[in-house]
Amino acid sequence: MSTTSKPVNQKAWFLILPVIICVAFSAILPLMTVVNYSVQDIISPERRVFVGTEWFAAVMRDEELHAALWRQITFSLSVLAVEIPLGIALALSMPAQGWKSSAVLVVVALSLLIPWNVVGTIWQIYGRADIGLMGRMLQEIGIEYSYTGNATQAWLTVLLMDVWHWTPLVALLAFAGLRSIPDAYYQAARIDGASKFAVFRYIQLPKMRGVLMIAVLLRFM
Repeated sequence: MSTTSKPVNQKAWFLILPVIICVAFSAILPLMTVVNYSVQDIISPERRVFVGTEWFAAVMRDEELHAALWRQITFSLSVLAVEIPLGIALALSMPAQGWKSSAVLVVVALSLLIPWNVVGTIWQIYGRADIGLMGRMLQEIGIEYSYTGNATQAWLTVLLMDVWHWTPLVALLAFAGLRSIPDAYYQAARIDGASKFAVFRYIQLPKMRGVLMIAVLLRFM
């Protein structure tokens, strides 16, 4: 008995053709233009000199770029070391269901609605020693604080600002991972007499691993 496979309808490709065209004009063509500019020395709009990979070699030898890249990696790892545990702790303490859960989710997500430039302005005022709450409080307890005059304090201020702004995202992602765990897992853990730490380590943390990877990727974007 012979079986015949069902023919594939190739007409479906025409349905996504407009999307492909839009992506080509909005992403691929600009990328090709940037690559073209990167191998040229544009002296003037009418005069361009092909330099090949000279700009790339110069960038790779740039010590300022290496230092900036190292600072960025250090900063990203530092904020992740704070935001991931803090976000998980916040997600574990949030109500699982009911109106309280909805209210807490709204409150937690408020900082994510603030644009980055507004966040910077808020913390710029917040850290001032004359009118800012944080700067004034530090001055009152005898700590000389000036994010404009001390590089370490500026770095810590930006780190604290980032933690305040993006920890809610980690908390929401972790909370979504917790909500995806079936109740049967917790029932089995209770029957086996598992401790809270064992439940977190073997049930909750593995289920949150995927969503936490999203937070890590967003941090390095």
